[in-house]
Formats: sequence, structure tokens, C-alpha cells
Amino acid sequence: MPVTVAVMGAGMRGTGYARRALATGQAEVVAVAEPDPERRARFAAEHGIPADMVFADWRELLARGKVADAAIIATQDRMHVEPAVLAAGLGYHLLLEKPMAPTDEEATRIAEAAAEAGVLLAVCHVMRYTGYTRTLKELLDAGVIGEIMNIQHLEQVGWWHQAHSFVRGNWRNEAESAPMLLAKACHDLDWMIHIKGALPERVSSFGDLVYFRPDRRPPGAGDRCTECAVETSCPYSAKRIYLGCLGDPAKQWWPLSVVTDDHTEEGVLAALREGPYGRCVFACDNDVVDSQVVTMEFADGTTATFTMTAFAALEHRKTRIFGTHGSIEGDGVRLRVHDFLTDTYSEVETGGGDDASAADGHGGGDDAILDAFVAAVRNGDPAAILSGGAESLATHRVVWAAEHARHTGTVVSLTPRGRRNA
Repeated sequence: MPVTVAVMGAGMRGTGYARRALATGQAEVVAVAEPDPERRARFAAEHGIPADMVFADWRELLARGKVADAAIIATQDRMHVEPAVLAAGLGYHLLLEKPMAPTDEEATRIAEAAAEAGVLLAVCHVMRYTGYTRTLKELLDAGVIGEIMNIQHLEQVGWWHQAHSFVRGNWRNEAESAPMLLAKACHDLDWMIHIKGALPERVSSFGDLVYFRPDRRPPGAGDRCTECAVETSCPYSAKRIYLGCLGDPAKQWWPLSVVTDDHTEEGVLAALREGPYGRCVFACDNDVVDSQVVTMEFADGTTATFTMTAFAALEHRKTRIFGTHGSIEGDGVRLRVHDFLTDTYSEVETGGGDDASAADGHGGGDDAILDAFVAAVRNGDPAAILSGGAESLATHRVVWAAEHARHTGTVVSLTPRGRRNA
């Protein structure tokens, strides 16, 4: 029998996980809660969910008690804690979209609720689950480059992705969602800690909103790209970004479906004239950073640095790991290993795809975490989950420490549990 699943939040993330469940046949979506009526109806039709299991609000769904084995919590970031805590109390196993919650207190509530209820909790740190990560981790754990001395990690958000999600989109404003480091790059700090196999003891960070500000607005720019004298010379043109998605099924799925369900030129232009995604990138209510660096020091004296930048192509993360016996450079698809003893290089293909975007399921991580979670629920075996509540809470706390360091201009010390010292 397939594992039964209730989905709360039928946006891009919830829909993607549900489609993987449908494709594998290992899980069956039996209920959905989604406030948008068109999205809700489309999701219910795709999964054959009966009308009495289709809800406009997650509260209505959970008021029915436990109607499935597991719940996917894919609501907006600031709406995770209440449905997650209540669902755990009802006995649902939880697949929780990252970040867990905007604050330590809320994330702790979720982790403690799952532990007290004895249910499985998997946080969607999908980068841990890719074939690329698995291969890299196997090489490191086998001592191929000796002891890890330093990690350099780069996230290229992508110029148009920054404009789409973090200037015009749902994650543009800290008060409405979360800081950039939590909303986007909690993946990266979690991944680096997973690769190192240890939490840092000290952390510092620098970053700011440098470019996407009103004072950077070019002369002649309009409030919307559909009515702008300099639109054709602007790399952040909404017309170029979204009209360019037409005819490409992957790009129509993401990012275009976030903007409009009418995938015609007329439909896209109407959405850009009326909706948030047509706004000038220099005339939005955004305040999240567009550039940030984080430095971590571990108990053994080794270090790691992370750089996040909007000003690059949207590509896989790039990582360089320096060890006592060799080094590894990775691009999300291939690993280049240097052996100091022989002074030779070898290349390892990991099976990852070249597309690093959400349209491609983040290098296979989206599919892999859903498969692992379903297997864990079916077999009652938490070992399949690489990003449980305790591990994810600890790496989230490193993110909050880094944000505290950025805002205060300090180096923040952490306890072994990953909680910032008072």
C-alpha cells in the first residue's frame, strides 16, 4: 500500500513533491489545503482528490483529524509553525519545507513537537540528498584528500532569479518572509556543515542590499517594465525574462507559473502590467541583501567561507575543498580530485544534471528527499532522513548567528548545540 499524504500549500514546492509521489506510485496524495481557488482546483484534479478532502485552509484540513500517514508543509515561510505543530500532535509524519521557521523559538517548537509526538520530521534541505553530494561525501569520508582544512563555497543565485524571487517576489522583504541567508542560503550553510561533519564554533558575516535600491534607478526608468524607456537595455527586464520563458516547458513551470497561468504573450504582458513581477527592480519594497559572505571556524581550527551573490549566472554551487593529502573542486555535476602524493588529477562524474534551477528539481534533490521521506515513513526507519529536526535546527541556528554577526559587526561564538551564546 502506498503511503498517504496530505499537502498544505499547493504552490511550486508542494506541487513538485506531490508530482514526484504520483510519478513513483510509492505515495498517494489524499488531501490538499490551498487558499488560491484556481491552484487548489488544479491540484485536486491532478491527483484525483475527492471534494470532501479539498480545503481552502490548513486549519480545516487538520480539523478533520488524521486523514493521511504524512503531511507536506509547504506554506509560506512564516506560516510553518502552527500547521506543523498541530499536524505532529495528530500523528502526521512531517516533510517540512525550508526554512523551518523565521525564528529560533518557532523552529524549536516544531522540532520539539515532532519529537514529543514520536513522528518523523524531514526538513527539505534537498542538497544533502543529491547524487553529487553523496559522491562527494563518500570521497571525503574515505579520506581521499586527508583531513579537511578549508572549504570555499559559492552560491550564484542568478541575476534574473534574484530579481524574480528576492526583489519582485515573495522573498523580497525580511518582515514578510525571512533574511536572504535563511530563505535561500540556509541550504548552503547546512550543506557545508554536512560536508564538514561538524558544527562551527565561531561565525562572522558581511553583506548588504547594494544594487537593487531606488538610488540606483537609471534615468528614464519607469515604474514597470511594460512602460519603461530603458527596458530594452536593462538586464533585469521583466519582459525579457518572462516572455523568454514561452515555449520552454521547464521555464513555463518555473519561474513563469509563479507570475501567471496564462502562458501566452498577451497573458504574460497583462500579468506584468498588473502584478508584482512587472515592477522595476529599482522601485520595489525589497530589503533583503543581494551580496553576502559568511566565515566559519570549527573546533579543530579549520575554516570555511561562503559567498552568495546575485550577480552571476544561475548555475550549480561551486565548491573547493582543501585537505591535507589533496583537494577537490566541484561544480554540482563533476568533481576534480587532486592527489598530492602523485600530483595527479582525476575527474568523477556524479550523474547530476547541468540545470541548477528549481525547474530541474535542484539537481535531483527534490525527488530524492521525497523518496527518502516516503521510504522512512513506509518502513518506520528514520535512517533514510538526512535532514531531521535536530540536525536542521542546529544548522538553522548557525544561520541566525551569522545574521546576528552581520547586523552587529561582531564574531559570534556558538555552543556545541549550535545556539548563540547570550
